[in-house]
Amino acid sequence: MKKSISVLLSAALLAGSLSAADKLVIKGSDTLGAKLVPQVAEAFKAVHPEVAFEIAAEGSTTGIAAITDGTAQIGMSSRRAKPTELSAALAKGVSMKPIIVCYDGMAVIVNEGNPLSQLTLRQVEQIFTGDVTDWSAVGGNPGSFSIYTRNTSSGTYSDWKELAMKKRDYAGSSQKMAGNEQIAAEVAKNPNGIGYVGLAYVHAPSIKVVGILGKDGKVALPSDETVQAKTYPYARPTFFYTNGEPSGLTAEFVEYMLGAEGQAMVKKVGFVPVGKQ
Repeated sequence: MKKSISVLLSAALLAGSLSAADKLVIKGSDTLGAKLVPQVAEAFKAVHPEVAFEIAAEGSTTGIAAITDGTAQIGMSSRRAKPTELSAALAKGVSMKPIIVCYDGMAVIVNEGNPLSQLTLRQVEQIFTGDVTDWSAVGGNPGSFSIYTRNTSSGTYSDWKELAMKKRDYAGSSQKMAGNEQIAAEVAKNPNGIGYVGLAYVHAPSIKVVGILGKDGKVALPSDETVQAKTYPYARPTFFYTNGEPSGLTAEFVEYMLGAEGQAMVKKVGFVPVGKQ
């Protein structure tokens, strides 16, 4: 599902007189683009009312591609650009610059009626790869797993495969969703549902977060503290990508995002500020 959020509040825009130099196009990650970046953009507009934003949250792959193609000034991504993407960009004269804007912890979520409160690292891998197919195999009530994942253009889809599945393929029965909110909504109405979402989405109604039992015998939940301390196994950085060093309006917005006000909003939305790392 395409999500496009236009923050078009200035009188100059309504009059049709806003120049291209006053418009910032940001494309990519749903994790960043569904909540966080639009809120930061609104706050930025409060002090720069002449600026218009076009924000499209369609997945990290689309954000990286947009920088390569020159259709956005900022590409949002919840994963690092792949070597093939960097090479494709260089072939077009584009130098991908990654800027870490916040940190995230991918939470395993289940329906609030599910009796399980924790899973081991191995069990998480087994569930999402399809090695096991029934909740009874991991100590739950009998019933087949309904596995909800992000779609293939999502950085979260790739990061989960890397961090939780040892780069193995997803179970053939898994159902691909457009965004974090969609995964949470499906798990909320399905007693056998299981999925993963970013930190900013763990308070959705009718779901609960499952603790992860690590090799050290300790159960970790995703939080500001565990992501900061790197004790949560599914923690990761999130990025803005630009074509080389940002300049002009792009640089101003990046600076705002990384500044005190932007990072305060990072924390308010539910992510972990970069200053804590």
